[in-house]
Parts: sequence; C-alpha cells; structure tokens
Amino acid sequence: MTKLVSVVTAVHAPGSRFLPDAYKSLLTQELPDGWDWQWVIQEDGETDAVTPHVPADPRVTFGQGRPGRAAMARTMALSRAEGEFIKVLDADDMLTPGTLARDLSAVTDNAGISWATSRVLDLLPDGSTVGFDQDPPEGPIERGAVLDHWKAHDYRAQVHPATLFVRRDLLFALGGWMALPASEDTGLLLALNAVGRGWFTAETGLLYRKWPGQVTSQTAHVQEGERQARMAVVEARARALAALETWRVDAS
Repeated sequence: MTKLVSVVTAVHAPGSRFLPDAYKSLLTQELPDGWDWQWVIQEDGETDAVTPHVPADPRVTFGQGRPGRAAMARTMALSRAEGEFIKVLDADDMLTPGTLARDLSAVTDNAGISWATSRVLDLLPDGSTVGFDQDPPEGPIERGAVLDHWKAHDYRAQVHPATLFVRRDLLFALGGWMALPASEDTGLLLALNAVGRGWFTAETGLLYRKWPGQVTSQTAHVQEGERQARMAVVEARARALAALETWRVDAS
C-alpha cells in the first residue's frame, strides 16, 4: 500500500497565478519505493480566480472556504490530508528537486526527529537568488534552540517555517498553525521545537519567491504594535509547551 506525504498549500486569489510553478516543482520530486505525494490546495476565500490554476492531476485536491488567512486555510486543508507526514508549500514558492526525499529521510532515518527544515533561497523578481547568512550546520536541532535564536535575533529564526516537514500526529497534537494574522507558521515552528528535536538540511530545499503582492510585503505585517503582540503570543506558547513537557518528563 502506498504511503503518502501530504503537501499542504494555502492560496489566496492574487497568488494563484504561481500555482503552476509550484506544481512543476512537485513533479520533480522522487520519493522512495512505496511512497508518493498528494497536493492539498485550500483557497482562503471563495472566488473564481484560483480554480483555473489548479492542475488536473488525481493527486491534487482543491477546496475553498470562508476567508480567515493562511492558518485557517491550512487547517481546513488538513481535513483532506491523508499522509503520515505533512509538508508545507506556499502557493508562490517552489521546491527544489529531491526536497521531499531529503525531508522524509531526515525524519525517518534519525532517531528522535519529528520535524525537518531546509535551506532557503529568496527568489527575486529578476530571477536572481539570495541566501540566508545564519543557517545552522546540517543535523539535529535541539529542543529550545529555535526559540533561543529567534529571541536573540529580533524574532528571526535560524530555520525557515516555510520549509517545514512534520509528522502528522504531532501537528494535530499541537493544534496546527496559530490563529494569528501573520507569523502563524513561526508559532508552529517554535511549538514543535519546544516539545521535540528537529533537523536542518543544508542543501537548498525551497525557492522563496519575493513579489509585491505577498502577505509579508504588506505594511500591516511590520506594524509594530501588532508585531509585538504576535511575537508575545508566539513566545508564550512555546515557553508554556516547554514547561509542560519538562513537567511530564519529571513526573514520569
């Protein structure tokens, strides 16, 4: 019986034109024998703009719902995700060849690893790419390491949540992405790191498209009052989970 990696994509109408590029990047993926991927696309809204860009592939499902931003769309997509593992792929980004296989190997071949991330290159409008200068070395990411780095570097983690690959059961146990207007993926990343070890793959796994219409380029995303509120909630959740996990270990 084929095992699945469920690739979850939230999309809003302005970004739907990039879906064909994301799909092409999925077609380059090669998984071990007995594995395949499914692509679960969920529109954040109910427009007629996204459907024309959804590929006709039996491995692809598409759903719509009331707008509520990316966290809600991804959570609704989980109702159709059948895989043992969940991979995040934003609608305007692209996987590099071999990413899914490397992610799967990181989590299944290394004891005690429940989630994985990889190197990112920003893809600029002119087609050039720019890397990140704070990548950790390839290998395990110990519990609490992401929170420590994020806190010390103006709320910027050393690994990118847009590359996340995670065990389905753990994702559900943590309640998925945080109910925030932004930084919902960072909130999940820090929560995962609070309760379990992760992995970083140094080979580039994602091309992160930079374009004027993306949510993170909007003025509201950096409005200081909201940003501080988001960061406070993200940190509080991570610290509370770490404390609960410590209590559980001590109690046992």
